[in-house]
Amino acid sequence: MPTPGDLGQVPVVSVSGLTKAYGGVHALSDMALTVSAGSVHAVVGENGAGKSTLMKILAGAVEPDSGEIRIDGARVEIHSPADAERLGVGIVYQELTVFPEQSILANLFVGRPPTRRGLVDRGEMVRIAEPVAREMGLTLPLDTPVSQLTVGEQQLVELTRLLIRRPKILILDEPNSALNEQETERLFGILRQVVESGTTVIYVSHRLEEVFQISDRITVMRGGRLVWTKDAGQTSIPDAVRAMVGMGMNDLFPPRRKTAPVGDGRGLRLSGVCIGQEVRDVSFEVRPGEIVGLAGLEGSGTASLLGAIYGTRAMTSGHIEYPDGARPVRSSTDAARRGISLVPADRKTQGLMRERSIEWNVAQVRVGALRTMVWLRPAVLREACERQIARLRIKATGGSALVGGLSGGNQQKVVVAKWLEVGPKVFLLDDPTRGVDVGAKAEIYRLVRELGESGAIILFRSSELPELVGLADRILIMYRGRVSCDIQGESATNEILLNAINTGVLEAVE
Repeated sequence: MPTPGDLGQVPVVSVSGLTKAYGGVHALSDMALTVSAGSVHAVVGENGAGKSTLMKILAGAVEPDSGEIRIDGARVEIHSPADAERLGVGIVYQELTVFPEQSILANLFVGRPPTRRGLVDRGEMVRIAEPVAREMGLTLPLDTPVSQLTVGEQQLVELTRLLIRRPKILILDEPNSALNEQETERLFGILRQVVESGTTVIYVSHRLEEVFQISDRITVMRGGRLVWTKDAGQTSIPDAVRAMVGMGMNDLFPPRRKTAPVGDGRGLRLSGVCIGQEVRDVSFEVRPGEIVGLAGLEGSGTASLLGAIYGTRAMTSGHIEYPDGARPVRSSTDAARRGISLVPADRKTQGLMRERSIEWNVAQVRVGALRTMVWLRPAVLREACERQIARLRIKATGGSALVGGLSGGNQQKVVVAKWLEVGPKVFLLDDPTRGVDVGAKAEIYRLVRELGESGAIILFRSSELPELVGLADRILIMYRGRVSCDIQGESATNEILLNAINTGVLEAVE
């Protein structure tokens, strides 16, 4: 990796005056960017800041209206992905483009397998792919169907496919949004190897802690324009947040309540809950109006616990008492009818029908909960959808807009909207702001606080420590399947939580 003194000497990519408009909306306005050779250069900003448009222009998927692009100092025209590839530019998009029914090897050479005498030369494919796959840590047999791979391994297949072409400039657009901590560390190790081999990486991500971990330089965009570019060592996460949204990190969270939450009725009570070897003898209560956070390392049992409460994970033993005092929840439909909601971590495959409209998605839960199709009348659908679009400030052209075309933050708001229509008593939130930009996070935090103040029971799991510190009334630390600590929100800090989730012990941190 280059030292800070090396940065800025060799601009492998530079753009100036780049503008792109869609109708009357400017995605980019006089955008400028300079990327030094042999570095990891991060580009951050809210959804709608123009990051993806800029990357698509560099990759040849979108043409700018005006402006200049230079590679190695020479002005270039990029009209197509083929043009970008010839110039040494490759991109891995957030959405996977693998073919699950085909083998790893076939995916590595999609559309361009080497041939011999007019036939696909499998031997040459193996010869080319094996050393790159080994370098990337992709050790599975190359004839393994991609459907058998984890999301992290599929991401490696995408990256390997691109690196086989030996790009000069590698663009990664939210490459680790679906990866766990271990897979992310593996990806970062690979990126360091890639840079050492001479490739320049442009890295787009919402995860600011990881941006500062992997990047040499950071560019902040807002409203389609450059705000600033700085060496990572010369700035900080709070500085980046303020540049992205015009406010500090502390301003993202609604003011903490000065009095204890008060709500009517029963709470959510767990007694001696066990789930195989994952969760062991967990007991706690969440009162009406209380926001309780769950924190723990991957595999600590937090996700399994939410599944058991929602009725999608079977308990080995123990008891869960719900606000209605009734039997255990047996399915997601049963949960909806009893006012138990779950906002899942993977909204794309579990929380939404991305090919359907906002109206259809908002109707999804209520139809199941009411056991009737009457509610599907178009006029009622539109009214409910418009109500939630206004309440959650969903940015869309209207209720008929396809969910798949919305930003990550607005998709997450649609997941919440469909539950609000049935008025749940319990909200289970599994990493609710995963893959969501900073501005949308602030709006989700506001909504969670409002729900708590209205008397809802809220239990949320988060991989972001500042989120737990800023939002929760109490934080339960899960360590090796057990609740090891119960921390009051006002006394929690990032350092205290980090120490507790790694040791299972609550200690003062100086």
